[in-house]
Amino acid sequence: MTPPATTAVAHSDLIKLSSVTAIGYHGVFEHEKRDGQPFITDAVLHMDVSAAAQTDDLSKTADYGAVAETIVALVTGEAFDLIETLSVRMAEKILADFPVVNAVEITVHKPKAPIQVPFGDVSITVFRSRTGTELA
Repeated sequence: MTPPATTAVAHSDLIKLSSVTAIGYHGVFEHEKRDGQPFITDAVLHMDVSAAAQTDDLSKTADYGAVAETIVALVTGEAFDLIETLSVRMAEKILADFPVVNAVEITVHKPKAPIQVPFGDVSITVFRSRTGTELA
């Protein structure tokens, strides 16, 4: 049995970004690509913050402002049919751009998805980590 994603990186410190919101044009329907809708992203960065904490140096951690900007750029950038694609691209980009991050958990919410029954939210959560210098 696979452990929950948040425990997959043992002894990891976490930086959490919640509810990063931007308008994107993702979806399988033409009106979604034309009109856009809000996408809300939560990110959990697994990393060791010891060096940053000891030195009080931003360059030794993941700048969560820059991570938020990366998320918004991906939401507002290239349109994808699936939020699965969007969430995986976010995880890959964060791992590529922020070397101090060992693993990342991304949840993309699509609260205005075109579902024909009452619902509160639809979301996907993906977890990606490094294997050596490669992305897992």
